[in-house]
Amino acid sequence: MLDVSSLQETPSTAPTAPALDSPELYFNRELSWTAFNDRVMQLAEDASIPLLERVKFCAIWTSNLDEFFMIRVAGLHDQVDAGLTDPKLDGRTPAETLAVIRENVRGQLARVHRCLREELTPGLAEHNVRIVPLASVTGKAREALEDRYRREIYPVLTPLAVGLGRPFPYISNLSLSLAIQVRDPHTGHEVFARVKVPKEMLPRFVPVEQGPGSPGSHVFVALEEIIADHIEDLFPGMEIVDHGFFRVTRDADFDVSDEADDLLLAIEQELRRRRFGEAVRLEVNAGISPLLREQLTGALKLTEDQVYDVDGPLDLTDLWQLVKLPGMRELRDQPWTPVTQPRLQDDDGERVDMFAEIRRGDILVHHPYDSFNTSVERFVQQAVEDPDVLAIKQTVYRTSDDTPLIPALIRATERGKQAVCLVELKARFDERANITWARELEEAGVHVVYGHPSLKTHAKSILIVRREGNGVRHYVHVGTGNYHPNTARLYTDFGLFTCDESIGNDVADMFNFLTGFARPRRYRRSLVAPSGLRDGIIERIEQTIAAHEDGKPTRIQLKMNSLVDPACIRALYRASQAGVPVDINTRGICCLRPGVPGVSETIRVISVLGRFLEHSRIFAFHRGDETEVLIGSADLMQRNLDSRVELVVPVLDEGLRGDILDTMERCLADDTGAWELQSDGTWARRARSEPGRSVQHELTIGHAARAQEGRAAGDP
Repeated sequence: MLDVSSLQETPSTAPTAPALDSPELYFNRELSWTAFNDRVMQLAEDASIPLLERVKFCAIWTSNLDEFFMIRVAGLHDQVDAGLTDPKLDGRTPAETLAVIRENVRGQLARVHRCLREELTPGLAEHNVRIVPLASVTGKAREALEDRYRREIYPVLTPLAVGLGRPFPYISNLSLSLAIQVRDPHTGHEVFARVKVPKEMLPRFVPVEQGPGSPGSHVFVALEEIIADHIEDLFPGMEIVDHGFFRVTRDADFDVSDEADDLLLAIEQELRRRRFGEAVRLEVNAGISPLLREQLTGALKLTEDQVYDVDGPLDLTDLWQLVKLPGMRELRDQPWTPVTQPRLQDDDGERVDMFAEIRRGDILVHHPYDSFNTSVERFVQQAVEDPDVLAIKQTVYRTSDDTPLIPALIRATERGKQAVCLVELKARFDERANITWARELEEAGVHVVYGHPSLKTHAKSILIVRREGNGVRHYVHVGTGNYHPNTARLYTDFGLFTCDESIGNDVADMFNFLTGFARPRRYRRSLVAPSGLRDGIIERIEQTIAAHEDGKPTRIQLKMNSLVDPACIRALYRASQAGVPVDINTRGICCLRPGVPGVSETIRVISVLGRFLEHSRIFAFHRGDETEVLIGSADLMQRNLDSRVELVVPVLDEGLRGDILDTMERCLADDTGAWELQSDGTWARRARSEPGRSVQHELTIGHAARAQEGRAAGDP
């Protein structure tokens, strides 16, 4: 007979699951970002990627890191300076986080320059693209460089010495400079001087003239090396004791008071202050003298921990100059030309009436595979030309100087239509451009609204109000990305065209909330932040848990740039504890820890990187026979859910939901540019199968074939 008492006395060996707010269940936001930039660097190190694309990823890695220091690292230093020692979500204090960031960044810096020095530079040389030392340039080519120096470089150089009555010069953000120690041979007196490398007006890599026997050859010398070779010209009669190269990164974040009476004026004032933000990072060439190093750190009020030695050229963002060299198609990805969505052209390839087509059924576009020009821009253009259109309303977060959308609003006003543009002045690093657009729109008579000082308007929406019969109909575009024709060729984003009455009324109410003076009402189908987006997402997670407990097959699929919000993460943990499979595709930051026994065993997190920047935000919930899919502008981060106006709408058409879910499945199956997050916080790159799966390659092939089928159908 079995002695059950002995079994009852045996303690359980099953591990106790940690509480859902335990720090061990959350990754550090900033360190997760450094892991993302590490994945970008791995693309630069990937020998299977075309050479100039690898060079491009070096430039992207650098520009990413610059912004990270200007905003996130600067914020951490502010917290340390303020004496904040409370641990964050993951249990680390700001000072502890900074220490790990330094370690991670220094390791990545060594890798990226090793890759450039040992792989990319020799590879480019094999294709006649070389950056050479100035000393190696001789003969007529050297004479041509000397002539260029005298004509173009020397006239724009300004030496700034430090001494009596001459304070340490202001070093602008992200500028590349020479630090120089100068001695008066008569008195022996030494001073520090700075010369800025004027790469805003001159190419960073100066072409070296090639003889007729070198067709197709591209040889360059670094601009700073030419300047360094002629330092004596800038300090006649003095001795040059030493010189080195350096680059400064400054705090570029700012806050606008909720009490600001004139938001445009307040932003302009903050932009002027941004130039003088405190230094947060100093990059110097490896081997710079201790004296120059000490003078720079002291004058910039930095600690040694904020100094980064660079074993190679400073500021790799200038590698874009090489990436954009003409020709050499074999060193690049195959070019991609976006195609027109089939429903937006007839069998003869002619454009259709978009309003009639939207009335026939919702339309989904997927950029950059589908053309932005023949969809979004055409939508606004037709609205401007249509005499029955009464009003056009649009949000602008980021756009380009050559966008046709803003001039279209001006033309609409000139034709007597009501044109409203909600311009977000606080779009980071696009503030100045948006101010320029806002003033031009106002002068043309467009109703320009700047939003609320404490909220960024991040929603991506266009509302067309059209007179039809005895009433009006709302036509809406809701997107996951900006109305920016250039990034629409580089970022993967979905856009939905619909005239669904409930969604149209929701978008109209959102615009009225932003332009008028009212509290946001309860929306019909849409989720809008900051009033209800977080609650709406969590409610759908809980509904999926309930469906699973009722025995229905369930699944949650999420795609976004970043997953940070603790409340949403806890809801996903609860879903996993209930047994719901959860697939998360996040390009950048993920603070959720997958694979924790008893907490997140059913959660899988992947990141996909490639030639296009994955940017779409998708929320899919499967509950038995019901599948709910929503798209919109929001990542699951506190800033998006609490401090931004975000818009997320359901995709009501079953076929369009299927198209979105197909893309999600392709992302999850990707083994060419995909990494999977491990429970210890590392990202493991997936082993490539043969012939390999790439969501971006599959979608370009699929859209090209679809376009070809459309052209064939239209052939006589």
